[in-house]
Amino acid sequence: MTSTHVTIVGAGLGGLTLARVLHVHGIPVTVYEGEASPTARSQGGMLDIHESNGQPALRAAGLYDAFRDLVLEGREAMRVLAPDGTVLLDQPDDGTGTRPEVQRGALRRLLLDALPPGTVRWGHKVSGVRALGGGRHEVTFANGATTVTDLLVGADGAWSKVRPLLSAATPEYTGTSFVETYLHDCDTRHPAAAGAVGGGAMLALAPGKGIQAHRESGATLHTYVALSKPRDWFDGVGFGDPAAASARIAREFDGWAPELTALITDGDTPPVLRPLHTLPAAHRWDRVPGVTLLGDAAHLMIPSGEGANLAMYDGARLGEALAAHPGDAEAALAAYERELFPRSAAEAADAAEQHDFMFGADAPRGLLGMLTGEDGAA
Repeated sequence: MTSTHVTIVGAGLGGLTLARVLHVHGIPVTVYEGEASPTARSQGGMLDIHESNGQPALRAAGLYDAFRDLVLEGREAMRVLAPDGTVLLDQPDDGTGTRPEVQRGALRRLLLDALPPGTVRWGHKVSGVRALGGGRHEVTFANGATTVTDLLVGADGAWSKVRPLLSAATPEYTGTSFVETYLHDCDTRHPAAAGAVGGGAMLALAPGKGIQAHRESGATLHTYVALSKPRDWFDGVGFGDPAAASARIAREFDGWAPELTALITDGDTPPVLRPLHTLPAAHRWDRVPGVTLLGDAAHLMIPSGEGANLAMYDGARLGEALAAHPGDAEAALAAYERELFPRSAAEAADAAEQHDFMFGADAPRGLLGMLTGEDGAA
């Protein structure tokens, strides 16, 4: 039997993993991406790729060995600091960890390079999607192009244009935002901050706030400052003036160790606001012929280290389901969604619990207990 040509909206890690697994199985696929090129923007920071989902996805894509070549050694180290800089937990990377770290951009490039030329159509930002009946859908792009498909996959993230075909759910603000900063050439130019972060990840947490940083490639420190504040509070910060915005954010950490606040005030790039949104934890939809979702489009949840892993796993599982049901895409989509919904709900619940450990009233005791396996760690 012939396989249906698959149309994917979104060339993130989830959409590209699906495209690669489909390619491995000889299923025709086209990916439409709004960005102009693979290098149109920075692809974010470090990702730890997990044994339970991200790594099996890469095996399904036939790229596990190539992925291992991208791993940055030593980056699985983890430190938890008190606001005054005291080290509460220091877990070195002794080589026995199961969550190897890679740069997101390098992983995306690996997936792109594993697809035939022309698979990804760049500069195709979706402006509208409509059902034509019989499981067929028309996708319209801002550049004036259109395409009609028998099998549409929304891998287009939090603000998915495909999701409304299946669900009326929209992302809601969680009450917490991240502010993203970078320090470059940290060992030479920012030695105190580099010493505080160490060789991998560092977390300094308190109820309602925190400073999280990771040492990336090229002696770069990538920081996410967390603040539980209403959206209108951030509207008043004035991110149009980077220096003033950094100073305003840093004031929320008055009294914290200077090597920690330097991650905010000494940033080498303008601070970027990243409000955190989620879909309902048990988000699901009724089966609609010819269309489904993966990754954040399906189950946007609070950051927990699982988002990219889950998107890749979704892509791999959907690709495998389509390969297992040649000529019967509806059976494949139904099988995929039966597995997707409970998995997503469980992960969303875990993510919410971890967020509470990190920023709830008892922070950072809950996180320390989770990391050490000791309830009520001090």
